[in-house]
Amino acid sequence: MHIPLDYETLRVIWWALLGVLLIGFALTDGYDLGVGALLPFVARTDQERRLVINAIAPHWEGHQAWFILGGGAIFAAWPFVYAVSFSGFYLAMFLVLAALILRPVAFKYRSKHADAAWRNRWDWALFVGGFVPALVFGVAVGNVLVGAPFRFDSDLRMTYEGTLLGLFTPFTLLTGLLSVAMLALHGAGWLAVKIEEGVVLTRTRAIARIAALASIALFLIGGVMVAKGGMGLALTGAVNTQGPSNPLMSASVAAPGGWLANYSGHPWMVLAPVLGLLGPLVALVGIVKRSGALNLIGTALATTGIIATVGLSMFPFILPSSIDPRSSLTVWNASSSHMTLFIMLIVTVIFLPMVLGYTAWVMKMLGGRITLRDVQTNPDFY
Repeated sequence: MHIPLDYETLRVIWWALLGVLLIGFALTDGYDLGVGALLPFVARTDQERRLVINAIAPHWEGHQAWFILGGGAIFAAWPFVYAVSFSGFYLAMFLVLAALILRPVAFKYRSKHADAAWRNRWDWALFVGGFVPALVFGVAVGNVLVGAPFRFDSDLRMTYEGTLLGLFTPFTLLTGLLSVAMLALHGAGWLAVKIEEGVVLTRTRAIARIAALASIALFLIGGVMVAKGGMGLALTGAVNTQGPSNPLMSASVAAPGGWLANYSGHPWMVLAPVLGLLGPLVALVGIVKRSGALNLIGTALATTGIIATVGLSMFPFILPSSIDPRSSLTVWNASSSHMTLFIMLIVTVIFLPMVLGYTAWVMKMLGGRITLRDVQTNPDFY
């Protein structure tokens, strides 16, 4: 079978699609996580919390599609990355899944019993279901930047030498807090366009200001730590971008400051960190002007810019090794076969627009602001 796209091009396309799926997940389910993390702080009475919960209740289940698509894309397009990350980060992922499991249970059971203590416990379950995944996802990204402690032997058997507690370092905790601030800001942006004017929205705007400033500060501090800490790798020797995937067939070495090298070679990439800093500022303007649309646009720009900064800084690396740079996984040595990537691309071209179209249709059909009166009178509300 003749494949019209060469192997190198397909690998780059799937690297970009992986970024699109991760950003898609952050933009959709990310505001659900952010709203969950904000719930105990912006809403104090039962009616107020029902108002906030029902701002995301119609959407959160559909947004899980992005989570599944991202995991499926890693499994099918980047099998080495899937093997290392899902094995090495197993306990961290179990922690995330345990927290995510709380969400549907809390949504379904919270309003089944009209007892204040019962509902308060489920409200905190929703908080855990939003805060813990946001934190751990950020910690995971921090570990990708510093490298994971794995190596391959001559038979490509992977050995992971890390622990769950070893994932939490000062730098990775900073990236975790950045993720929490970013998604809390995004969740606040969603509430700004979804709930009525009132005391809940006033509290939301106050916390959103803090989250926006925290996002800017943590993003800048993280950038300084990457630069000063000398994080980065570099490929050495001739790289066969058309050759078979085998981590041991390419060579990488530690390159202090290597994650900043792409910006000098490709100046256009600076747009990503600029968006990461500009987005929270746009959100702040939206908060001051009480423009929900501008607020949400700013949070979306911030989320896109911050995630894109990581991917563009590391290219062509996807998952570096902190103990054996030669085992590091890159766009060129960790992908599936040429044929697999091409068939998957055809499937994606067909089905991704359907997912996007369905998401847009749901957003349109379930648009409009929710009021306390709706919560009190609509029997379909949680």
